[in-house]
Amino acid sequence: MPLLQWLTRDEDLRAADRVPYRLLDEVPDLSHGAGDEGLLVQGDNLEALKALLPFYAGRVKCIYIDPPYNTRSAFEHYDDSMEHAKWLAMIVPRLMLLREFLSEDGSI
Repeated sequence: MPLLQWLTRDEDLRAADRVPYRLLDEVPDLSHGAGDEGLLVQGDNLEALKALLPFYAGRVKCIYIDPPYNTRSAFEHYDDSMEHAKWLAMIVPRLMLLREFLSEDGSI
């Protein structure tokens, strides 16, 4: 099977492992309801995924993401024109963590 190669590939494949586990801090003033009604996490998405992994690993049926797709377009809130190796370095660790959330029949 062909593999996609880029300059920092080996380092990028290990990047998710280097992200430290962090505790989530509840902010009661921003909370509504109780129990498992929902969860809003504010912060770097790579760190947030790592913090949520112990609770949801192997339990998620469907993951929908809408990352920047590196289309070389300029949008109002971000520039979607990263150099390809940098884009891969950003997206690969996130996809690797997301895969760990999936149940056996889950999909991204």
